[in-house]
Amino acid sequence: MSYIVIDQGTSSTKAFFFSDEGKILHQKKKSYKLETPKPFHIECNPKTILDDIVYLFNEMVTMEKSKDIHGLGFAFQRSTFLFWEKSTCLPLTPAISWQDSRATVILNKFKKYEKKVWKITGAPLSAHFGGPKFCYMVQNNRNLKQKIKNGEVYFGPLSAFIVHAITGQAAIDESIAGRTLMYDLYSGEWSKYTLNLFDVPIDCLPPIKPVKHEYGNFLNSEIPLLAVIGDQQSALIGQSGLKKNTIGANFGTSASIQYNVGSEPVITPGLISSILFSSKKSKYYILEGTINACNSLFYHLEKVLNIPHEKMQWDIRAKGINTEGIYIPGFSGISAPYWKPGFPDIFIDTGKEPNQIIRAGMESIGFLFNDILKCFSESGIELPKAVNASGGAARPVLLQFISSLTNLEIWYSDLKDRTAVGVFKILSNEEHNHAKELNSKTRRFKPECLINMIEKREKWHRTLMNSNLKTSYSEI
Repeated sequence: MSYIVIDQGTSSTKAFFFSDEGKILHQKKKSYKLETPKPFHIECNPKTILDDIVYLFNEMVTMEKSKDIHGLGFAFQRSTFLFWEKSTCLPLTPAISWQDSRATVILNKFKKYEKKVWKITGAPLSAHFGGPKFCYMVQNNRNLKQKIKNGEVYFGPLSAFIVHAITGQAAIDESIAGRTLMYDLYSGEWSKYTLNLFDVPIDCLPPIKPVKHEYGNFLNSEIPLLAVIGDQQSALIGQSGLKKNTIGANFGTSASIQYNVGSEPVITPGLISSILFSSKKSKYYILEGTINACNSLFYHLEKVLNIPHEKMQWDIRAKGINTEGIYIPGFSGISAPYWKPGFPDIFIDTGKEPNQIIRAGMESIGFLFNDILKCFSESGIELPKAVNASGGAARPVLLQFISSLTNLEIWYSDLKDRTAVGVFKILSNEEHNHAKELNSKTRRFKPECLINMIEKREKWHRTLMNSNLKTSYSEI
């Protein structure tokens, strides 16, 4: 038996054809561009992504010419939302990216309910997530109000729109449902409290389904969609399966540090609690810290510094550079553990030399990583001595900096496309298998002594405090 996996990310969609042993026989990629109509407004055309997915699926089927395709699985970016018509599956709005923070202007309306929302959903009140985006989009689109009242539309993440469009059956998987701020983490159902808070009729949301589920066949084929999961959750499963107390980091367009807490949710200030994996028989939870600006940071700096994409090579530019500068990227806001919406980039003592700024940007990823780990520790989690890392932005210079900053070993395997591998494990019933990691070579980064690191870390927190991004740099 063989499997097709589609990994739909922030800037591209990738398709993989896996053999039953887990070998990638074919793969193909389609890139697309995000639109930025205004500062902190980031969106894309959902129809373009749907067309890319259909194209890539057909390519995989044509290239292999195999009738023994057992099933298909999706990994998806998680907090990109839109409205679409129930009867036709036609999008009624652009897909508002997870990076987008336009809904910040309405957050004050809900501020006093923030703690209760976090307690119910496991996620903070943030413009990046579904509830505030729903309210903003309805407030700014007169046509939506009547369609919602008539029960004609669905609101949900990009993944739910795609599932509905290709199977004809509306559904949202549990690992992504938490990003709506309307999913009750304890009951596994839509929360009446937050539905009322955001004024969302329950029939405007797709039915909730487990990650591992028979969603329906892909268009006119006989190939069933058997799994839909958030891309970062899939990356953790691709690293270590569903082993409890596993911690892993995935560095892509954004970065995510995740800890498998087991079969009961854990709510911790600063971090997101959500579903790692679910099926009819089992459910696993994670604590997660997200870093909005990872690889996207360097795409952003290409524009800021006027560097052509092919000449950026940020890992080479940052290597061997010492900087006293602090750079806090604000173009997509800060998520964990501070949860601040988009703001102008902050440069302190970076100078104007491009490589110094790039190095300071890279270090910002490490500083946020360290702050997130501190939240894990303060929640009572005993961190292991080593953290597994994956993703296209997991470059040696960044991993070495993080190792030295956190005093942890960072292990990086040469096994690529961990997100796709995680979906394959689910499709092939190997999600609990941790032994397959032995088949890849692992590079280990050990802590090194960095000059003035304590002072630099304090400067980072002092800059956050002086910029009103946190109240006291002694908190983290």
